[in-house]
Amino acid sequence: MVLEAAGGPLRLVETQQPTPDPRQVLVRVSACAICRTDLHVLDGELPAPKLPLIPGHEIIGTVVENGRAAKRFSPGDRVGIPWLGSTCDQCEFCRSDRENLCDHPQFTGYTLDGGYAEYTVADERYCFPIPDFYPDAEAAPLLCAGLIGYRSLVKAGAARRLGIYGFGAAAHIVAQVARHQSREVFAFTRPGDGEGQEFARRQGAAWAGDSDMPPPERLDAAIIFAPVGELVPKALQAVGKGGTVVCGGIHMSEIPAFEYSLLWEERTICSVANLTRRDAMEFLALAPQVPVRTEIEVFPLAQANDALARLRSGRIRGAAVLIAG
Repeated sequence: MVLEAAGGPLRLVETQQPTPDPRQVLVRVSACAICRTDLHVLDGELPAPKLPLIPGHEIIGTVVENGRAAKRFSPGDRVGIPWLGSTCDQCEFCRSDRENLCDHPQFTGYTLDGGYAEYTVADERYCFPIPDFYPDAEAAPLLCAGLIGYRSLVKAGAARRLGIYGFGAAAHIVAQVARHQSREVFAFTRPGDGEGQEFARRQGAAWAGDSDMPPPERLDAAIIFAPVGELVPKALQAVGKGGTVVCGGIHMSEIPAFEYSLLWEERTICSVANLTRRDAMEFLALAPQVPVRTEIEVFPLAQANDALARLRSGRIRGAAVLIAG
């Protein structure tokens, strides 16, 4: 499924099977989850995508061929391919264990072709073994919703009362990890979304309500997954002294001005950018221990546009996953 111009639909096309570069592996895709970042790419909200582009960065598949210098995996190995596709290894961020901030990164399904296809290629250094605990489709959301959610949770520190704004794919995974860590989860959804609030409760939320409502008690931290800037001052109102508000998305609408008193008392706002390989290894080891259970809706690859439309309108509970073939 190919994006030819920002704002346009994806088109089903036949292309040449890709050939791996020396450090790449060729992967037969079995499942690729749909991420809200895919919508930002399709809608032109992220600048300068590779065009034409095969989107998708939550990929599960099987290695079928190695590039001549690729030794990490063997044909037949099952791997996951995430958003961060490669880094330069040379800049100050790569050299200081902050490769998620690399000056010259490449991103799967954005600057590199991704997983809305039967085959893809990927840098072997940025592929990860997938726990046997998970079937392919259930594993796919772990590769971004899980990884970015996990990094956001780490940024929230030791918060015992955790608010989550926007209860979609990432939130339903984070809530399970947070409960495993004995945290209390407070879920915020679109106003009036009773079905979404019930979904949050099923994932272990102690409370669920509209995003414009105050929680029943002060939060220690909040994570915002919804790309809605006006939620930032609302989350600041909800957290107590020394609280942290983590913005977990790659794109957000404009944050409105707010009074300094909302930030006063050492409240903090921070963003989460991409992921590191350490994040992936830590989270993929933790997920089966929780165990994280992903709720998914499966679509054939050819129905990618329909699945994206359902995600855009808030009609996906959990994660949408495309199945190749």
